[in-house]
Amino acid sequence: MEQNFIKPPVELRYADELAFLRKADTGRRPENWQLSPKTVRTFILGGTVTAEDGSSMDIPRKFYGNDALVERAIITLAGSRGLMLVGEPGTAKTMLSELLSAAICGSSTNTVQGTAGTTEDMIKYSWNYALLLSKGPCREALVPAPLLIGMERGIFARFEEITRTPAEIQDSLISVMSDQILNIPELGNDGMILARPGFNIIGTANTRDKGVNEMSGALKRRFNFETVAPVRDVKLEREIILREAADLCKAGHIDCAPDKDVAELLAVTYHELREGITAEGTMVEQPAAVMSTAEAVSVYFQTLCHAWYYGSGTMELPVLTENLLGAVCKENRDDLEKLKGYFNTAVKKKSQGGGLWKEFYKTAGLLR
Repeated sequence: MEQNFIKPPVELRYADELAFLRKADTGRRPENWQLSPKTVRTFILGGTVTAEDGSSMDIPRKFYGNDALVERAIITLAGSRGLMLVGEPGTAKTMLSELLSAAICGSSTNTVQGTAGTTEDMIKYSWNYALLLSKGPCREALVPAPLLIGMERGIFARFEEITRTPAEIQDSLISVMSDQILNIPELGNDGMILARPGFNIIGTANTRDKGVNEMSGALKRRFNFETVAPVRDVKLEREIILREAADLCKAGHIDCAPDKDVAELLAVTYHELREGITAEGTMVEQPAAVMSTAEAVSVYFQTLCHAWYYGSGTMELPVLTENLLGAVCKENRDDLEKLKGYFNTAVKKKSQGGGLWKEFYKTAGLLR
């Protein structure tokens, strides 16, 4: 289904797949779920699905990671338990949250984006003050926020970057998750909102971000925690870079073919800097910056854009190195010396075999 949007929600982007899966799904499903847990797994991890009328569809894998983690996440939600996805930035926690919400509820946009400025009314509800002044406290004057919307519709409320919000705002979730009730005192006897079946909360939290507010023990007990680890396989990371870059090119109408060799070079670079050791066994200093797959995709796509708008349509390694420099050193200039050290050891050694690594090493002079 073609969509003329910069980034369509998951339920629009994969509308055809979801419609076919609903038609073909014969599995047991929790109340108010659009798909059974088995079919949700297939939507996220891929597979071939055949409907009763004999039609079939190949569902591509969308999340590359631990399959067992995805299964545990689905079962957590099926048991009406809150799900908290934690891990380093750029490990596709948000993507997994969106995929789960779209497959189970048909909506991935009922979201709170946690920041230091998030307030309780951004989570629960607020008021239309013009109506409040003219009609007094009434349901018409109420402006529902994601938590209230999720409870009334029986869908998930996604809480992104939950640990970025102040602790007292986080703890406003405790009573709702325990009792499945939201009280609105201003509405009197009509102010008790009971959660419909299917309501739940999916939270995400980064483990390395600055300004993190530790979750209270009481709130933690309301969630099952799953840690989303970085991609450890270089070939898999290369495929993710190529796939995501191709999708971004399509959305941006950029007719520039991704270069598989450059993607592999970048995947190896990110993997070795993240792990602190090269494939040859050489130890390298790990940058303080987050060397995530998402950052690698960004560096690669920036280089593709440069080739499309300024170059001849071919990715240039000097541009790749400059984009890599910006990504690695954007938080701490001390990482510049670590990146130089990687070039002077690992890249230099790989360049002895010639080819793309030799051209990459020639760009070391740009690191300044």
